[in-house]
Amino acid sequence: MFNKTGVATKSMVEQKLPSKQRREKGPYAIFECFQEIPCNPCSTACKSNAVKAFKNINDIPEINYDNCTGCGLCVSACPGLACFIIDETYSDKEVMLKMPYEFLPLPEVASTIDALDREGNAVGKAKVLKVQDNKNLDHTNVITISVPKEIFLDVRSIGLGRG
Repeated sequence: MFNKTGVATKSMVEQKLPSKQRREKGPYAIFECFQEIPCNPCSTACKSNAVKAFKNINDIPEINYDNCTGCGLCVSACPGLACFIIDETYSDKEVMLKMPYEFLPLPEVASTIDALDREGNAVGKAKVLKVQDNKNLDHTNVITISVPKEIFLDVRSIGLGRG
């Protein structure tokens, strides 16, 4: 499916997740990079050396989760919109996601919006927790949302449909 549509499957994304023990410790980065291309902004943006050194500019990024703080610098630096921060410890019922957002207008904090899967289908509702406008930094804007735990692996983007 991926080679035909460019849409990652849920199992492809699950393979990128850190161990269950690490996921229970707090926020962590996940890179949905599946092809070798010349790119390394995640590595140069990371201040905690969580992105392992590249041997070749075409390497797929690997994360040292012992160093990852979930700060999110990689999210706004990634030109491929492939970096996300996930915090499964956010609450008992919800997961917090920091994700790149390139549409205008930016959603408003505290608004309820549609959570979309990788194909653009609504899979549930999300609450906007924070909006990081990075236009003055020449980086991608970042939206922090909370989504129900049962759908967080499906969520790849958000829509401005209010709910």
